[in-house]
Amino acid sequence: MTKKRQELCAELITRLKKRKENLALAESCTGGMVGEWLTDIAGASEVFEGGFVVYSNDSKIKLLGVPKRILASQGAVSEACAHYLAKNAREHLQTDWALSITGIAGPGGGSSTKPVGLVCFGLASASGVLTQVRHFAPKNRARVREAAALFALHWLLRVL
Repeated sequence: MTKKRQELCAELITRLKKRKENLALAESCTGGMVGEWLTDIAGASEVFEGGFVVYSNDSKIKLLGVPKRILASQGAVSEACAHYLAKNAREHLQTDWALSITGIAGPGGGSSTKPVGLVCFGLASASGVLTQVRHFAPKNRARVREAAALFALHWLLRVL
């Protein structure tokens, strides 16, 4: 883990501890990367409840209750899907916060309307669910995944 990434995760964990709040994750294109990074930090178990790696559409439906109609009409890479992933991860694990990440890491899978590097994020709390969409330059699969994971962590820190 790079020092910068370690400091980011440590800061997030410290801030959640001070607030006496906890976090759940729902990761698709990042495949559990955010959860891995958080659990590299000693003491993460005090605030990180757990996460879901929901890579396939079936797992998004079965594990986190994303409606089939959302996947059929808007796709897995959509703000609506990110919304349900975050909302339901928070509810299932009964946490204060939940982050979701769903996107197209590449090199294939993109289209003219949803290019490689497109990632949708959800952030659920007691106040509701916020969503954001970002497009990361698709240098390679690993960079898109890492950029998405970093963005999600920075976003939660800004909100806290």
